[in-house]
Amino acid sequence: MTTKDGQIERRWEQLHTWGPYGLLGISVVLALASSGLFDYSAAQWWTGWSLAGAALVLQLWWHGTRSRRPGRGRVPSRAGTAYYVVRWAIAFVLTWIDPFFAFYAASGFMDADELIPGTVAQRVGLFASAVTVAGAQAGGLPFGSALQWVLFAALVAANSGLQMAIAHLTQQESERSRERNETITELERTNTALQQALDENAALHAQLLVQAREAGVADERRRLAAEIHDTIAQGLTGIIAQLQVVANAPDLTTARTHLERASTLARHSLGEARRSVQNLAPIALENDGLPEALKNTVAEWGERTGVRAEFTVTGTTEQLHDEVSATLLRIAQEALSNAARHARATRVGVTLSFLGDEVILDIRDDGQGFDPLALPDRTRTGGFGLDGMRARAERIAGSLTIEAEPGHGTALSARVPLVRHE
Repeated sequence: MTTKDGQIERRWEQLHTWGPYGLLGISVVLALASSGLFDYSAAQWWTGWSLAGAALVLQLWWHGTRSRRPGRGRVPSRAGTAYYVVRWAIAFVLTWIDPFFAFYAASGFMDADELIPGTVAQRVGLFASAVTVAGAQAGGLPFGSALQWVLFAALVAANSGLQMAIAHLTQQESERSRERNETITELERTNTALQQALDENAALHAQLLVQAREAGVADERRRLAAEIHDTIAQGLTGIIAQLQVVANAPDLTTARTHLERASTLARHSLGEARRSVQNLAPIALENDGLPEALKNTVAEWGERTGVRAEFTVTGTTEQLHDEVSATLLRIAQEALSNAARHARATRVGVTLSFLGDEVILDIRDDGQGFDPLALPDRTRTGGFGLDGMRARAERIAGSLTIEAEPGHGTALSARVPLVRHE
């Protein structure tokens, strides 16, 4: 309920509470002022003032009853019906004695819906009040001519019809107000439930990010183990083999040749070790966003391998969440590493696309390609290469698709949700 609605409600409450007092006071004042116009008998005089006092006592009693029931003050009840009937009877007799007490009788028009339960009973109460008021308007009871009776009937019809029409409109407005309040209450409940759902989603999102980080740590360990196995361990094996040849070399020239090969393998293995250590964390993202980090990574890879490498950004660039940026950068690094070792490509293209609610990373090469269905299963160190890239994408609710054919190059596409930087 708005502040304005509350003010209107309080004013109606004040009118229902103090209105009968005011109308009774007006009736008494007018009766005193016009006492010379009517020839009252002693019995009428004492009866009238006694009933006026009784009306005041009745009003005070009902006022006290309402005050003791603040939460039910405007709920129709048997006590309210009894109060309405007694007040109507007092008003009817007073109006019979002095027509100016019709003002007090008119208080029945104000609160029939508040006091009497049931629509039919409320209409009867309004009709009874209309009879009392119409009697005063027709000249006061009892009537002395047929014209007064005709006028009385017309006034009863007019008063009761008007009050019942007003009561009907008031009831409709009350019903609309009730429905509006129920709608507002339902909307508030819905908004509360929605806010709770949003809070739960935020908590779930934070939990998923924590799990993704933990899974990323485990994935980095597997990746590092695979790189050590595939590069450094193989390099050390080659160095040992060259040194064994040197030990059995028949002449100095042959020994020097194999020593140079061992030195080259050692330098290469050292470089691979440094690269693996650096790749434990996305250092490239410390000072740059994902587009700049990918651009530098692609350029450095092209310089190191001698392969023509191009990087392109499409769409409106946005600052991504750290986990999303790190995942896409790792996928790009792994794909470029695979291309350098296996593809024998002459050209590689990397594209980062921002498409509204998702980000797509495409890596294409014109190398020798392969048959995705013919790849051997990884054992013991599983989760590297294509499987590792797919696992990375899936951990942040993304996907990885591979298009490859022997002799026709390879295309990788990682599609992940666009989660902005917090």
